[in-house]
Amino acid sequence: MARFDTNRSAEMEVFVRVVDLGGFTQAARKLRLTPSGVSKLISRLEVRLGTRLINRTTRKLTLTEEGQAFYQRAVRILGEMEEAEREAASGAAPRGRLTVNSNVPFGMLHVMPLIPRFLEKHPDVTLDLVLTDTLIDLMQERADVAIRVGPLRASRLVARKLGGSRMVVVGAPDYLARFGTPKTPADVADHRGIGWTFPRSIRGWPFKRGDRTEEAVPPPAARASDGEAARRLALGGVGLARLALFHIGPDIEAGRLVPVLQSYNPGDREDIHAVYVGHTAPLPARVRAFIDFLAEHVRVDDPALRRAGDGRWRVG
Repeated sequence: MARFDTNRSAEMEVFVRVVDLGGFTQAARKLRLTPSGVSKLISRLEVRLGTRLINRTTRKLTLTEEGQAFYQRAVRILGEMEEAEREAASGAAPRGRLTVNSNVPFGMLHVMPLIPRFLEKHPDVTLDLVLTDTLIDLMQERADVAIRVGPLRASRLVARKLGGSRMVVVGAPDYLARFGTPKTPADVADHRGIGWTFPRSIRGWPFKRGDRTEEAVPPPAARASDGEAARRLALGGVGLARLALFHIGPDIEAGRLVPVLQSYNPGDREDIHAVYVGHTAPLPARVRAFIDFLAEHVRVDDPALRRAGDGRWRVG
């Protein structure tokens, strides 16, 4: 049971400031406290939680795994508290310009169909939608919300999960007829691939070999700037591609793309998040409304991929 004499929001605020500013002294100066007072508060928080949040050295502070998880939750909670207080005080309704940056396939399949309903519900909002698979800096691009697919980098952004999808290596029937179907991950090196014009957190394609995972990647015949361009190149028979099932499921069902090496598929998923700056200032009502709308209406199913009796692949 929570104790009423424990100011948990204040503890969270001090902890977040220590992490953001990189030290007790910097946080103390910002909060008009003493460094020893900040240090004691963090120690008291760790005792209350029963775990260490910060590893302290003479040179720097580093977060433990538990500290990183607590930081992400604390940032979100503090942002929601600020927004709740701001809206309660002003009765603010969503209005103004909202800039949304989205991964191209997800934006086309899941965000764009929802925009008419969102704008009908919030007629005082004007929406700018930018579709790109390039990782952007929200502050530099002046974006309110970004939809990101794949692993998230460590940052001060707040993330809200919208779903996830498994990855599949596919090729067009025409390509497989010309170059053959790879039987093992080692065969991938002799094939043509579709790569990316931007760096990815995982360079190779992971394949399962018993209890271990190995990576392989075909030499790129072409590179694409986004997932939709890669899909179209794969449909054109340019080479093999590894894409999210939510994106290419209909192509697999229709036989336009054929999964390969499924017995070696490790079953990894790419999570989909809405990320935003949520703790440096009160979150505008239009941003909160859009994120809540996405969370309520986006349905990113991760159906099973199976082979039917007729030899064709089925999704779901």
